[in-house]
Amino acid sequence: MRRILTVGLALLLVAGAAGLWLTRPVTSDPATLAGLTGDAGRGERVFWAGGCASCHAARDARGEARLVLSGGLRLTTDFGTFVAPNISPDPTHGIGAWSLEDLDSALRHGTSPEGQHYYPSFPYTSYAHATPQDVADLRAFLDTLPPSDRPNEPHELGFPYNQRMLLGGWKLLAGGPSWIVEGDLSTAEERGRYLVEGLGHCGECHTARNALGLRDTGRWLAGGPNPEGRGTIPNITPARLDWSEGDIAEYLSSGFTPEYDSAGGQMADVVRNTGQLPDEDRRAIAAYLKKVPGIE
Repeated sequence: MRRILTVGLALLLVAGAAGLWLTRPVTSDPATLAGLTGDAGRGERVFWAGGCASCHAARDARGEARLVLSGGLRLTTDFGTFVAPNISPDPTHGIGAWSLEDLDSALRHGTSPEGQHYYPSFPYTSYAHATPQDVADLRAFLDTLPPSDRPNEPHELGFPYNQRMLLGGWKLLAGGPSWIVEGDLSTAEERGRYLVEGLGHCGECHTARNALGLRDTGRWLAGGPNPEGRGTIPNITPARLDWSEGDIAEYLSSGFTPEYDSAGGQMADVVRNTGQLPDEDRRAIAAYLKKVPGIE
């Protein structure tokens, strides 16, 4: 009996060690970033495509104030309240002391410089599609922005959601970066896919989630409950969104619908981002949305 218990304990220890290794925080390979030089001009385009100001600037910020990324936005969800951090260039309270590898690990792997898992309220499952060059360009642009000395606030989470080590298992279930819409795509449609599925992280809100908070990719962009618990997010597949590509591109520029209504709520903030993109990017997003399978 003692031998059986000893063997059983040994197996449990091995299984536990294997689980910890499989769910460990992953960081970026320095070789993928070696020799990259960021361009702040290109980085500004990445910044607006990624919607960074929507969470990291003050909610009521307008104009130049949207470039002060002091954080503090509170996202109330079924799992608890997440508080957006300061990502300004301040070296103490922001990310001014981060290396390019730190930023890449955060964006594409959801891992902090301290080697901890980030919560997926930070949409790294979408940002995982970002190219290393875009990350380097974004870093160059972020370094030009005003620093803020606003201290970060902790998330307000109960047990078990306050156990970060569990996020490694969540990441395994979420899987690595893979494109939702595949097949024969034009250059514009591929660019649109990169913007929608990757940098723009549109599926984070427009796709329903299961009880674990994983996106139901079988209903990609078909809408669902608002992650913050207020109302619903609309279906933007061709089955429900019958706008032309020109209508979609115009909406992403001005916020006006073909019916002369205007974007409101969270979408108004999204349009403040997409309105900063070049026309070709907005047209690419529209072309991609027409390729998404229609879901009623």
